[in-house]
Amino acid sequence: MTTSSTAPARAPRATTSRAAARRRPGTSRISRTFYWMVLPAVLLFFVLHTIPVLNGVFFSMTNYAGYGEWDFTWFTNYVNLFKDDQVLNAYAFTFGFALVSTVLVNVIALAIAIGLNSRIKFRTGLRGIFFIPNILSILVIGYVFNYLFSNSLPEIASRLGIDALSTSILANPDLAWVGIVILAVWQAAAFNIIIYLAGLQTIPGELYEGASLDGASTWRKFTSITFPLIGPFFTINMVLSLKNFLQVFDHIMALTAGGPGTSTQSVSLLIYRGGFQGGEYAYQTANAVIFLVVIVLISVLQLRVLQRREASF
Repeated sequence: MTTSSTAPARAPRATTSRAAARRRPGTSRISRTFYWMVLPAVLLFFVLHTIPVLNGVFFSMTNYAGYGEWDFTWFTNYVNLFKDDQVLNAYAFTFGFALVSTVLVNVIALAIAIGLNSRIKFRTGLRGIFFIPNILSILVIGYVFNYLFSNSLPEIASRLGIDALSTSILANPDLAWVGIVILAVWQAAAFNIIIYLAGLQTIPGELYEGASLDGASTWRKFTSITFPLIGPFFTINMVLSLKNFLQVFDHIMALTAGGPGTSTQSVSLLIYRGGFQGGEYAYQTANAVIFLVVIVLISVLQLRVLQRREASF
């Protein structure tokens, strides 16, 4: 009697589970489709990124000049890089340039974004105008700035009696970097403005109204409401800006080509010149491997620090 009474109670469970399985016939098909969709992107990434990186790591441990025969030197290139004054100077210039440009571009972009987010006339048109530098070729605008720094600015300075600027700043080893910073900040600010505008539009207007009723000043609203609430957008801009400025290349080629002398030679420019024009393919490939590791470590560290700052607000 006990067996006959319990058997019917189990049957509906089995039936229910089978019915549920029949109601989800496309589950495995969806998973398979997903993998087929991702596969082309994975293959492209592997062929165009992973293989060249592994190939570069391989040749960085040789004496390959870009042509002819080669032999393994293992870690000799990496050791010599830390003894090369030209490499060390390129890293010093690159990091100094990147830090200054990152700070300036974020301060300027945030200030402009706050202005464009306020209730002003022609707000939509101004947003489009400020975004124009981002869609222009860096080399094209670089040659325009080269003309301005080499011809227009000295002429204006001469007429005003400013002797320090009466000659091209790009020919001055102590001032050439300033011209590169101006070009880089002008061009990069456009993208950062868009990111900051997107962040500012997520802040409810009621917060500002409540702060105004409490008598909060404009600066207090910025420090207590605006800046904390756009923290994630600030993090994105800071990480991307520093990463992009560390890889500066086109700006320098258009303005100074690394001169005067090697005073504005970045790491990317040094790798290009030595690797493709100076017969130092393996040596500069080792430099590129170290530079890749440095950029990744800095980006990860910067991301963690800024995310902790977001959590503290």
